[in-house]
Amino acid sequence: MAGVFVHRRDTHYADRPDEQYQFPKRYFSRAAQFEGDWAIYYEPVKAGGRGFYALAFVEKIVPDPNKSDHFIAVIRPGSYLDFAQPVPHRLDGVLVESGLRNAQAAVRPLIEEDFIRIINLGLNEDDAVLPRVTAADDFSFAEHRTPFLFDDEQERRKILTSRVARDGTFRTAVLRAYDRRCAFTGLQFINGGGRAEVEAAHIKPVSEKGPDSINNGLALSGTMHWMFDRGMLGLNDDMSIKVSRHVNDMESLERLLVPDRQAIMPAETALLPRADFVEWHQTHIFKH
Repeated sequence: MAGVFVHRRDTHYADRPDEQYQFPKRYFSRAAQFEGDWAIYYEPVKAGGRGFYALAFVEKIVPDPNKSDHFIAVIRPGSYLDFAQPVPHRLDGVLVESGLRNAQAAVRPLIEEDFIRIINLGLNEDDAVLPRVTAADDFSFAEHRTPFLFDDEQERRKILTSRVARDGTFRTAVLRAYDRRCAFTGLQFINGGGRAEVEAAHIKPVSEKGPDSINNGLALSGTMHWMFDRGMLGLNDDMSIKVSRHVNDMESLERLLVPDRQAIMPAETALLPRADFVEWHQTHIFKH
């Protein structure tokens, strides 16, 4: 059985949604129902949150070694995924979580039909946000545009763990957060078909267990993405752009970058790059 974890951005709990969720002992019996299954994160709108905004696989639940009477839901590495678009608590006046019994419960199980409904709404990619597609890409694009509908557990697992499907959702979420604008150049090119020309870059790569989180993403043009992945460009702690001394055509690059070298960031602070991901890129990727 899947479930819901309520998470506030101003929480005093030791939460890192892509790694762990901390909760008091009184919620253990509820959380135990979806150990070994998926949890959907919910951020109360009244607290400035986004509604249902992400999902992650609860690998196990263990006693919190640092706080008595608390437990930790350990998230499976690589399973966290921000929704392409947040799902509100109500749609047209009707609860999305129809099986809700206790709206105050920070940890609660989800009936299957509610889980499917929220997943289908949250992972729904937007053609107007996705980058352009060439004829050569038609097959792969059609594959990751398959609707997030499933009839059994095997199909559900296949869709929610598919790299192709996850890439499409991650791309949509990041481009939406950055208003389809390249963080390093400020350009917001839209092609003739109405699709954005920017790409979604992972700050800490998936191959290094970087999550599909907006906080681990940047919207970058193709050239900027290539240079970022190869350590030619990076971010400082203050989100200014750092340029490697290994760049061989600084004059041309200067004409492309935003004049003040301050990367363009999401308007919503909760979506900013996370410091530990930026530090990882500085240490492991950027060429000093």
